Amino acid sequence: QVQLVESGGGLVQPGGSLTRSCAASGGTSNDYSIGWFRQAPGKEREGIACISSHDGATYYAPSVRGRFPLSRDYAKTTARLQMDGLKPEDTAAYFCAAGPPMGLSLRPNFYTNWGQGIQVSVSS
Repeated sequence: QVQLVESGGGLVQPGGSLTRSCAASGGTSNDYSIGWFRQAPGKEREGIACISSHDGATYYAPSVRGRFPLSRDYAKTTARLQMDGLKPEDTAAYFCAAGPPMGLSLRPNFYTNWGQGIQVSVSS
């Protein structure tokens, strides 16, 4: 079973950048797709980006498209979410998740294994 360990959160000023990483163990990087989600206090969990293991295709929510490119390092089974141009409204707990290798989805119920989540706060 795939286990996911996240790193790279923290506090950043508006306009700044962070790199979130999601390291997988217990499988190979070609066995699953990866999705990124975030949840702010009092709000539902929001899918923001995903990458397919089948062909490396990506899909983004409008709220982060063009600011949060997602990539995978197949040799090291690590997915990275580069968060640029951060805004205060990006403040949330961020999670990565692993799902079936085929397809792209921003729906939480598509994914079966979740990382522990890390807080990202954007404030001056």
